[in-house]
Amino acid sequence: MNAEITLEGTDFVQRFSASRRGARLARRLVVQQLDAWGVPYGSELSDDVAVIVSELAANAVLHGRVPGRDFELRVRPEADAFRIEVSDARGDRMPERYAPGPGAEAGHGLNLVEALATAWGVAERVVGKTVWARVARER
Repeated sequence: MNAEITLEGTDFVQRFSASRRGARLARRLVVQQLDAWGVPYGSELSDDVAVIVSELAANAVLHGRVPGRDFELRVRPEADAFRIEVSDARGDRMPERYAPGPGAEAGHGLNLVEALATAWGVAERVVGKTVWARVARER
């Protein structure tokens, strides 16, 4: 689909306030950046990356927030995928996938990430953690 895009080494990196507004802005800016990289707005790939950014940013805001500290979004184009990283300041709260109960309105985020990504994981940092996901360009 986007095999002609060769942007390796051209990361999109931005810090956002650890707020709901910051999480919304992260999603908006990432789809604009993808469009600039040749991944059309509204395409399946753009939508999948947007959902993953949205879920990881929401988790950073809800579970990784430290007052006065931002979260960071990094999207790295790779030869056959996009690597998405969201870093926050709370290293003591590691994300984990679980099955929410019947009718639960929350708790589905990492299940969505797992369904859309080819891989995902968590890396510790000196301060905090980075939750990452890899999304293949071709499906």
